[in-house]
Amino acid sequence: MSANYSVKEIYIYPIKSLAGISVKSAKAEEMGFENDRRWMLINSENVHVTQREYPIMSQFYPEVSNGKIIISFAEDEHEFSIDEHLDEKIESNVWDDKTQVFEVNKKSSQWFSEKLGFQCTLVKIVKKGDRKHESSKTKETYNVSLADGYPYLLVGTESMDLLNSKLEEKITVKRFRPNIVIGTKKAHEEDQYGAFKIGDVQFKNIKPCERCIMINNDPKKGIVKKEPLKTLSKYRNVDNSVLFGTNIVSLNSGIISVGDEVVF
Repeated sequence: MSANYSVKEIYIYPIKSLAGISVKSAKAEEMGFENDRRWMLINSENVHVTQREYPIMSQFYPEVSNGKIIISFAEDEHEFSIDEHLDEKIESNVWDDKTQVFEVNKKSSQWFSEKLGFQCTLVKIVKKGDRKHESSKTKETYNVSLADGYPYLLVGTESMDLLNSKLEEKITVKRFRPNIVIGTKKAHEEDQYGAFKIGDVQFKNIKPCERCIMINNDPKKGIVKKEPLKTLSKYRNVDNSVLFGTNIVSLNSGIISVGDEVVF
């Protein structure tokens, strides 16, 4: 594959299913980018909650600053330390994966409960190995954070351009919550990638990402619409799964930045 492929955008999502942060560079780790989906909200039954059930979660905007996570919602703000958590472990799940997490603090859980209108707890995954995910594709087991399945999601620019050419109302790549967006030559070529390198970090493609109703949530408004899932299902339906973007893992740690070349 020829050169001239480069990183166009990088995103992290500190708290699962809340808004993401566009960054110029990020530290890649086995579990995902540093501070990416290390936190999530669980309900009174210790089940994770997402935009699928609560589209308003897209209206909570995080910021990472001076060792803290700062969350803005409407005209209110809340912050907590990146390093803090209580001592009592909580047994939860992310889909089928057993996950050990710890409550951050009581004040943060109360703040989110009040804003969302139901009892929930802000929890953190503390160390590598507290959640493992077995790939249905490779049958290998990966140490992951609190992302749905894999540590990283990659999307190519041509995939977005093709989709937008079919939509009346154009959308941004934020609908798909990628970690890495790269400039591509052909739509959905990222599905076929094998191993590749960005900066000093080696990545491996695992499998295309199966999409759900969550991509229909307009992140600017927290309103669920019919698109883009309706249109995607017409040309990206494979074995009853709608595919967009691809799941990848990193094979080592290191910093990657916007503008870095992608080497295949």
